[in-house]
Amino acid sequence: MGLKTHFFNGLAKLNKLVLPNYTKKGLELEKATKLQLAIIGWKAWVTKHAGKSNQKLLES
Repeated sequence: MGLKTHFFNGLAKLNKLVLPNYTKKGLELEKATKLQLAIIGWKAWVTKHAGKSNQKLLES
């Protein structure tokens, strides 16, 4: 496993521990504040990059 894979997987785990889960809270996107939307975007970006790192690992 590469450093990038470890970094994004670790960051995804840290996000899960520290940042709130708005899905479980039933947050509607139309009513979300800018901070909540930023957190959702951040978590999505990290998840996307963690997935790409894992996919590259599986392809090689």
